[in-house]
Amino acid sequence: MLLFAATGITLNHAGEIEAEPVVTTQESVLPPMLLRRLAAANGAAVLPAPFRGWAQSELSVTLAGRAPEWSEEELYVPLPQPGGDGWLAVDLADGAVFYERTDRGTVAWLNDLHKGRDTGAAWRWFLDIFSAACLIFCITGFFLLQLHAKNRPSTWPIVGLGVIAPTVLLLVFVHS
Repeated sequence: MLLFAATGITLNHAGEIEAEPVVTTQESVLPPMLLRRLAAANGAAVLPAPFRGWAQSELSVTLAGRAPEWSEEELYVPLPQPGGDGWLAVDLADGAVFYERTDRGTVAWLNDLHKGRDTGAAWRWFLDIFSAACLIFCITGFFLLQLHAKNRPSTWPIVGLGVIAPTVLLLVFVHS
């Protein structure tokens, strides 16, 4: 919950937090045998295993589960990730391979975790379960407030202020 609150602040001030993206590029040439296999797989939804293995060993890029985009001239694989981005392109005529990875830093990584951006199914499930738990926590908190409000007369005015203040701020100061 602390991480979620902290990244809420960093997201709210993203324009004020300076970061210097680190861009890494690599170029290589696909061996002729792999180029022929890749050209034969043009249009396939899954990249051939030998090509995935080559990319892992040659470029340290994991392509399993990535959706390729094919054209007659090129294979393009988008490689989005939390806190950065990447892509891999193969020229299907000559086998030239271009790989680029951009890392925008720890704050961007944490902000993307907060939003669930490019984090995979397991993290999205975690966020959904965590959010449901927070809703249950808040709802049961209202029941506890109701239970103890008899002995604490300031309970409902404080709760009301907690609802009214953000509503007034939203209606008066947020313009669409």
